Amino acid sequence: MTAPRREASVDLDAIRRNVAELRRRAGSTSAMAVVKANGYGHGAVAVARAALEGGASRLGVADLDEALALREAGISAPILAWLHDGESEFRTAIASDIEIGVSSLDQLDRVAADAVHAGDARVHIKLDTGLSRNGVAESEWRRLFDRARELADDGRVRVAGVFSHLANASDESDADQVAAFERGLGVAARAGVAPGVRHLASTAGALRRPGARYDLVRLGIGIYGLSPFGDGTTSADLGLSPAMTLRARVAAVRRVSAGTGASYDFIWRAETDTTLVLVPIGYADGIPRLASGRADVWIAGRRRPIVGRIAMDQFIVDVGDDTVSVGDEVVVFGDPATGAPSADEWATAADTINYEVVTRIGPRVARTYPSA
Repeated sequence: MTAPRREASVDLDAIRRNVAELRRRAGSTSAMAVVKANGYGHGAVAVARAALEGGASRLGVADLDEALALREAGISAPILAWLHDGESEFRTAIASDIEIGVSSLDQLDRVAADAVHAGDARVHIKLDTGLSRNGVAESEWRRLFDRARELADDGRVRVAGVFSHLANASDESDADQVAAFERGLGVAARAGVAPGVRHLASTAGALRRPGARYDLVRLGIGIYGLSPFGDGTTSADLGLSPAMTLRARVAAVRRVSAGTGASYDFIWRAETDTTLVLVPIGYADGIPRLASGRADVWIAGRRRPIVGRIAMDQFIVDVGDDTVSVGDEVVVFGDPATGAPSADEWATAADTINYEVVTRIGPRVARTYPSA
């Protein structure tokens, strides 16, 4: 190895256990494991296989390229991809047996046109039930379902599912969205469309919204062992284990005197004589600069504070008078049961959410799978 060690160690056994535990808590016999954005930074192919082994029956991704990469890796489970733009081409996906999320009448017609050349297309129609992102607006539901029935009668398109997504803003807003989803299912039924699966709940809804579970729950952040809730509910409270441990190694150690500044802008100066260590991982690798001076890491059996600005490739840690050597392991975050800082704590330090902390880990960081 010639580059500094930057490693995201992913415990695939934890992924398997988390999927099984979430299914148990949701009382669901059918679960989709969401592995978009490179498996939330954990590695899509490895996570997909582990999630299927843990009891997921389907996979979900955002775009078609992500779905095709899973197929190229030899994964044969049903895959749904749901985010497309005006230039997305569906022919390859249809030929690769990928299910396509449809959010407009135009998308439905484009899928049907490509199905003429590639074979039967299976679609999941996404309804906008209040999130105001992708999804068919309620004013268009009848037109779209009527068109879907026509295309199904022609043998070009089969409606394999109808779905939406909760905002998780409040109990009231979620209830309103469930009611809207029910209206959409009613429109589908009156148009003669019988979807194969109905799905609305992601991890949060699967755990706390029994009325939103329907035929399938989509498990995202929870399969990675992280809590979807911002109310203080931890992964341990949910019976989940964080799968990713982000590590580096000490690259340099120096003793400094009181008053010495550290890193850009000198936002920190040593109050007393102390020892500083350099850790060769930075915001180019996904370490949030906003956490400068606010986050801890784990070195030599203790939490230690980051001091000064987090830089592109490195940050500095104050270890006081303790003995730390070049090559010692640094745990940036991991399972808090081990004493290490958690992704949730880093999210608090950076004014963000745990989803972003793990997903933004960059390509210079090697993913390893000790429990593969």
